[in-house]
Amino acid sequence: MDATVELAQELIRRPSVTPDDAGCQAHIAELLSATGFHTESLVFGDVTNLWARHGDAAPLIVFLGHTDVVPPGPLSDWTTPPFVPTIKDGMLYGRGAADMKGAVAAFVQALIAFVRHHPAHRGSVGLILTSDEEGVARDGTVQVLRTLAARGESIDYCVVGEPSCSEFLGDTVKHGRRGSLNGDLVIHGIQGHVAYPERADNPIARFAPALQALVSTVWDAGSTDFPPTRLQFSNIQAGTGADNVIPGSLRALFNLRYAPTTPAPILRERIEQVLAAHGLRYTLTWRLSGEPFLTGDGPLKTALAASIGAETGREPAYSTAGGTSDGRFVAPFGTEVLEFGPLNASIHKVNEAVGVGDLARLTRIYEGTLERLLGA
Repeated sequence: MDATVELAQELIRRPSVTPDDAGCQAHIAELLSATGFHTESLVFGDVTNLWARHGDAAPLIVFLGHTDVVPPGPLSDWTTPPFVPTIKDGMLYGRGAADMKGAVAAFVQALIAFVRHHPAHRGSVGLILTSDEEGVARDGTVQVLRTLAARGESIDYCVVGEPSCSEFLGDTVKHGRRGSLNGDLVIHGIQGHVAYPERADNPIARFAPALQALVSTVWDAGSTDFPPTRLQFSNIQAGTGADNVIPGSLRALFNLRYAPTTPAPILRERIEQVLAAHGLRYTLTWRLSGEPFLTGDGPLKTALAASIGAETGREPAYSTAGGTSDGRFVAPFGTEVLEFGPLNASIHKVNEAVGVGDLARLTRIYEGTLERLLGA
């Protein structure tokens, strides 16, 4: 069996629900150490991170990924147990198969193959893994990058292994991401009996017109590289559970995935203006998950595209759609950052799966990228 598939199976067997790494990184560190990599476990809070490097010269190209996975949900919904890797009809099933233990396994095998073929390669190759990507992302990649920066270790190129492809391996590379701005909104009212509404102030009724105004707002038209900014409410809660009590407050959670055309401070100001215009008494707490970023043309883009073409015959499209990734922490350092991994159709779903053949091809694409950047 292909070494990448074997490693992916070993990782899937480990129930590494965020922020638990469940020993995935220790196993990977052992494999890389045997190939001559310097490996280091960096622990921050409850989060385990792995930094591995081969070489001490520039340029430094790093693969970036995560070993944590989202919870599997009801086990009865799975055709096969989520942490029992199963191969059926050319697909490897298990939680994390696509997001992103398959890509992590391909990273590792590509690094091992490259160093074996080029033990005296120019530059350096590295790997960053965290167990905090699916969680709050506070003690993971962002802390590792701060540690490396304090040491003077500068990353020139970074490939993030998030599942980027839509229909076929090689059809899409993510060359940036939208920003993510979260709001926690509380509308203040006055609790009372439903039979005496004049003695109460119903926050549900108060908020309804503002809600309609917010979801109807066109924030911007996007740009060539970014889709328009979108606002989505994910939770609205109010009431005591009784049908004869007007609630005293309403809580709403929302998120904006935004393009650089409308920065986060402008979005905040516009939303607060809508709330004020409707005469609401409210408390609003903001949390910025990540700024938007875009990677232009460069050596990494050229090398990755050539490797994808050589392996699949496809010329990838470039996209900024989808959620956030840990690439948002790398880009501010001036690093050329691209995201490329397997198909994303089954991520976070029951019966998550990745193509067995795609894992072997993915490994060769990653190794080919290293060859084109550092092999000469």
